[in-house]
Amino acid sequence: MKVVLFSSQSYEKPFFNAMAKKNGQLQITYFDEKLTAQTAALAQGFNAVCAFVNDTIDKDVLSQLAQLGIKCVALRCAGFNNVDLAAAKEHNITVVRVPAYSPEAVAEHCIALILTLSRKTHKAYNRVREDNFDLNGLLGFNLHKKTVGVIGCGKIGQAFVNILNGFGANVLVCDPNVGEGNYTQVNLDILLAQSDIIALHCPLTESTHHLINDAAFAKMKDGVMLINTSRGALVDTKACIQALKSKKLGYLGLDVYEQESELFFRNHNGEINQDDVFSRLVSFPNVLVTGHQGFFTQEALNEIAKVTIDNLDAWYRNRPLKNQVF
Repeated sequence: MKVVLFSSQSYEKPFFNAMAKKNGQLQITYFDEKLTAQTAALAQGFNAVCAFVNDTIDKDVLSQLAQLGIKCVALRCAGFNNVDLAAAKEHNITVVRVPAYSPEAVAEHCIALILTLSRKTHKAYNRVREDNFDLNGLLGFNLHKKTVGVIGCGKIGQAFVNILNGFGANVLVCDPNVGEGNYTQVNLDILLAQSDIIALHCPLTESTHHLINDAAFAKMKDGVMLINTSRGALVDTKACIQALKSKKLGYLGLDVYEQESELFFRNHNGEINQDDVFSRLVSFPNVLVTGHQGFFTQEALNEIAKVTIDNLDAWYRNRPLKNQVF
């Protein structure tokens, strides 16, 4: 089986090469280019395509892939909002994904953002390197006994809740699909009104697009902390900027951004950033942005490679696909 992997990064190749070697029947060709309408032709001569979260897998791309004989798109990520599923079905292209690779990796990164913002360790690091040991401006707060609202409590959300319980936080959860646990279930309005910290762990759908908007910010406490390690478009970035300016939003931690496909996973050092909204966002001193690295641990990359190869192998051998996207 010949597979073309788009948006490849040097850090993931050892993991995929090891799993492909173990499989023995799979040959991977890596392309640094993103999958788009302009690059889809690179898939000629392959059986399947492996794509990532910021690749474009719309109707046009899927039509081109179908003409090239591609019958499977293997996503090496959990999200599939970048895939036109109706077009995939129309062209009889199977779509599989990696639904859970390391919930703890993302949950721990979410905690890292919270603690960095609250204790300002990133600012302290820079000060000490310049022999500045002044504590003024570095005052933080305890996570212990703070009310943390968790929107979405799947595998990542639950891993996050488990960590919060260890800190002694008061945890509120808004998710209609979960049962009882070490948290208090509330509706969204109550969560927004009572939380000192709000963390997003829900998927991006039509109903959750810009879930955090002007109306949502209006219901929050003054000085609230917002953390998003899920999907960028859950947050209306322009509304976020207004909330920062008004000081409604006291802290903001992002590992995702709604226009990240043109920015993340590439080195733009020395270039002029054309995204004025992003430039304004990162100009605030109480904003911390990481470049979609919540998943980025050895354990997660190993699992991503394993599940992706297993998905491709099952498809190629016409076996049941437990990770197919319907």
